[in-house]
Amino acid sequence: MDQWHKSACILCACNCGIEVLTEDRLFKRIRGDKDHVGSAGYTCNKALRLDHYQNASDRLTTPLRRNANGEFEEISWDVAITEIAERLKAVRDAHGGESIFFYGGGGQGNHLGGAYSVALLRGLGAWYRSNALAQEKTGEFWVDAQLHRGHTAPDFEHAEVSVFVGKNPWQSHGFPRARVVLKEIARDPARSLIVIDPVRTETADLADIHLQVKPGTDAWCLAAVLATIVQEDLVDHAFLAEHTTDSTEVLDHLKQVNVAEFAQRCGVSEELIVKTARRIGTAGSVSILEDLGVQQAPHSTLSSYLNKLLWALTGNFAKQGAVNVHSWLVPIARHDVRRDRRTPVTNTPMFANLVPCNVIPDEILTDHPKRFRAMIVESANPVHSLADSPRMREALQALDLVVVIDVAMTETARLADYVLPAASQFEKWEATFFNLEFPRNTFHLRPPVLDPLPGTLAEAEIYARLIRELGLVTAEDLAPLHEAETREAFAQAMMGALSGKLAALAPFVLYETLGPKLPNGARSAAVIWLAAHKCAMTYPEAVKRAGHADGEALFEAILNSPSGVTLTLDEYADAWRYVGTEDNRIHLAIPNLLDEMRTLASAQVWTSDEFPFVLSAGERRSFTANTIMRDPTWRRRDTRGALRISPQDAEALGLHDEGTALVTTTRGSVTAAIEINDRMQPGHVSLPNGLGLDYDNKLTGTAPNELTDSRWRDPIAGTPWHKHVPAKIERLTA
Repeated sequence: MDQWHKSACILCACNCGIEVLTEDRLFKRIRGDKDHVGSAGYTCNKALRLDHYQNASDRLTTPLRRNANGEFEEISWDVAITEIAERLKAVRDAHGGESIFFYGGGGQGNHLGGAYSVALLRGLGAWYRSNALAQEKTGEFWVDAQLHRGHTAPDFEHAEVSVFVGKNPWQSHGFPRARVVLKEIARDPARSLIVIDPVRTETADLADIHLQVKPGTDAWCLAAVLATIVQEDLVDHAFLAEHTTDSTEVLDHLKQVNVAEFAQRCGVSEELIVKTARRIGTAGSVSILEDLGVQQAPHSTLSSYLNKLLWALTGNFAKQGAVNVHSWLVPIARHDVRRDRRTPVTNTPMFANLVPCNVIPDEILTDHPKRFRAMIVESANPVHSLADSPRMREALQALDLVVVIDVAMTETARLADYVLPAASQFEKWEATFFNLEFPRNTFHLRPPVLDPLPGTLAEAEIYARLIRELGLVTAEDLAPLHEAETREAFAQAMMGALSGKLAALAPFVLYETLGPKLPNGARSAAVIWLAAHKCAMTYPEAVKRAGHADGEALFEAILNSPSGVTLTLDEYADAWRYVGTEDNRIHLAIPNLLDEMRTLASAQVWTSDEFPFVLSAGERRSFTANTIMRDPTWRRRDTRGALRISPQDAEALGLHDEGTALVTTTRGSVTAAIEINDRMQPGHVSLPNGLGLDYDNKLTGTAPNELTDSRWRDPIAGTPWHKHVPAKIERLTA
């Protein structure tokens, strides 16, 4: 019988609430959930096409094992679990648990399973891991750690001035109800929208000021705006004196910047730079958000630093309409500046305790005794989504064991030794830990919309079966928890367990003991019990203001709120309490980044006569998404995933719409369809994200990471320069 089910979109970090009308196993209709605590009925066009994810033809329904002939054969779950456990144990015993590497664990909305992977890895003595954040956000996370040891949330709903740096929220969102908020800002004459982007994006169309920088020159533009603020004394000196350290050193650096030269370098008029600086420096409130346009481009970590200095030097912190350090349910972005964790082979710094994605092949393709020997990949497709796909394929083929847990036969799964079929995100209890808002932070535990496809298991159950098979926890270990008759008694027993050997396996312990007692089959939600209690202990007043007496009450509210729940209700003074530095001040000077800023005065060019174009590999468009949307028929427009090129460049090369071109970089060549688009500057071309997937033995569009180079990366964070790949474009057909 037709029925509406509450759930959430899984295509970006906003995870807007949706309602799904099902007919048998089909998603007959999808609409925004007006009751949702975060999105309040809002959703973009992409969520309405999620049936193409749920009912794709390449869903997996049985475990697969690669045989001696290199072909896959179907095996039972019992055989798969037994053999994988034995092979993981063999790798651990021969080379140590640290030789087992984990990639993924979540995607955009699939986080509960990833929480249980922690127990398996710790039980094996493994702790090296990575995910998509390590090719996107770790440079920003590291800058945050140096400045204030937190993570900031912008308040665009109330900001007088909103600034987007390398960010097109009309397509990539990044904050709740993005398109609604952008329209509200654009309609209000008292407010201003400022965009720094080489492309005339849909957000730039709405902007009061568009600083259309030359590709890869964001650092010069940001430094010029900051220097103008300092040189015209638009700085909030009272804020700096009361709340920051080392401001004099930063201000002295910016006083030396030649604004005219930097404006010329980034291709923006000095007049527009000055206008921007004055608007920011005189506003009552400013919110700023950066994204992959600068985080995957030259000087990416420096750009993150300069971007944050914009709000810091103007005092736009801990107030309405500004940026604020927020509370968490589960922190995803902490970096302990006191610990210098590095990868075992290349000795690369691991910001946020994540192995930088671009060095993963280097940690495998070596004879180093500490190299990675086994890899577990969950809900991710690194062969397609990480830089330098040819080298990533080579790395996976060099491992002793590759286990992939996914809903579909991905490009990565095709190289695995074992492929384990997971239930989809709409067939199990799920959640996302992207709880990044202030002052009202929310969380949405999603009940299943459908029963699991026969033959599939939720990731939590897969990890639990492996832990049981490995014998990492005994029945005797769990007996006190099983014997607890009340939630209060269970809490006391669990606190005791966390002080002993079971602490590292806490998610599994909860899954085995509390999980079966949860209503409506919500066993996977057991790990949230511990998170709720930690949240209540960390932010007691904010949790109470949100209406929860304690951690137990918060957990019950999460379980019983199908449209999500407000976790914490912060006050602006809380933003200062969440600053994690010892002196509770923002530490403005980051010496190596100030040194890097000095180098901007010298000429830096990354293109050449051989590769004269700048390719942005992985542009977000109205019909592109992450690679869980494998069925190409979901796209109503831009079905070819065309290479966008300026009219001037198209004319010079003899290209026309519907024609094709050969795109070549240092790593290889691909054929791409052509779209002539006046949003692009001369010399700048782009390919969309999410295409080039093998679906039903047919490729649609171009896989951008066939062109990217794992060595082309930020020297500090190791993040790739996907948005600035030197390329050559040649006509194939007109």
